[in-house]
Amino acid sequence: MSQSEKDPSTELTALEEKLDTLIAQYNQIQSENKSLKVKQDALVKEKAKLLEKTTQAKARVEAMIARLKAMEHDS
Repeated sequence: MSQSEKDPSTELTALEEKLDTLIAQYNQIQSENKSLKVKQDALVKEKAKLLEKTTQAKARVEAMIARLKAMEHDS
């Protein structure tokens, strides 16, 4: 049988199988995408917290340096 002479029922079955495969892949990718978005949100929040801690630590270190310099000039 040539390509143009295939049984329509066989072609329909093949198309249904391809569609089922595509739907399964879509569902898997959609699930992975949702999971990645959740992870990304968590990482963005963690980054913001770490930046805040870094800023606070920098301010404390700068304040300590300023006090040490002031003590150095006083003595």
